[in-house]
Amino acid sequence: MSYRQITSDERYLISKLRQQGFNQSRISAVLGRHRSSISREIQRNATAADGCYRPFTASERTRGRRSRSRRNTRFTPQQWQLVHRGLRRQWSPEQIAGRLRRDGAWTISHETIYAHIWYDKARGGQLFRDLRCATKQRRKRHGTYDSRGRLAGKRMIADRPAAVDARRERGHWEVDTVVGVGAPDCVATLVDRTTGFTMLGKLRNRTSRGMTRRLRRLIRRAPQHFKTLTADNGTEFHDYRALEATTGVRMYFATPYHAWERGSNESLNGLLRQYLPKRINMAGLTQAQCDRLAHRLNTRPRKRLGYRTPAECFNHI
Repeated sequence: MSYRQITSDERYLISKLRQQGFNQSRISAVLGRHRSSISREIQRNATAADGCYRPFTASERTRGRRSRSRRNTRFTPQQWQLVHRGLRRQWSPEQIAGRLRRDGAWTISHETIYAHIWYDKARGGQLFRDLRCATKQRRKRHGTYDSRGRLAGKRMIADRPAAVDARRERGHWEVDTVVGVGAPDCVATLVDRTTGFTMLGKLRNRTSRGMTRRLRRLIRRAPQHFKTLTADNGTEFHDYRALEATTGVRMYFATPYHAWERGSNESLNGLLRQYLPKRINMAGLTQAQCDRLAHRLNTRPRKRLGYRTPAECFNHI
């Protein structure tokens, strides 16, 4: 018969039987355990100061020994290299664990990966630098006037087809602008609501003409996969009628200051800030670099996609 670890219920019984004056032989008979197992359990987990055996303390000590045990370091250097490779690609520990499990490689929890990263950091390692971490600051707008550009006749988000909200088909995109400092250069960000597939476009300035020109070029890459665009109320989208006339894509506008109505785009912009921090000057950024950043994001597994990548879903859905 194989050995079984002492359970929490058995620890509770050991404590109660000891309080009633049972010796280790009688306790072992009641629990159906070998006498040496009971003896070892009490010796390991009884409090040194008073010799008392408390079930909760015993369980805590057992878990602590197990977590520190060398036998629990069961991953090979080659397996950790796969984890490190994912970190270098800026995948989160949860994405790494999920993708390894999906690919049938091996199973590891994201908590274990985090523990490995902090262990490495405590010894001077640099793995933690590949984690995505950023804080988002907001300024209060209570009672303030909406100073952003107003445009009559806009098609509002409430008028979008039901299929857009349901995320059942490709072709419904959200669009926004990510800006830097020190130069008018910025980046147009587009994300497909269903698959999370991303396109990025470099802009020399944040004008409506420049935005329309760049969006036309991006849409031409896959015109069959563009049906609608949802934007915020920035003035760079005021030339939307020209864009609709030349591409056939219908454009909708979110409610001012309701960022959650474009949640996919807000999430994308947060991911992009890992590569383009808020105080970066984008004057030297090229379209080729934007394409490489988009490729990196499109080949990163996503939890909501079952740890498939946006590129896999966009190309095979």
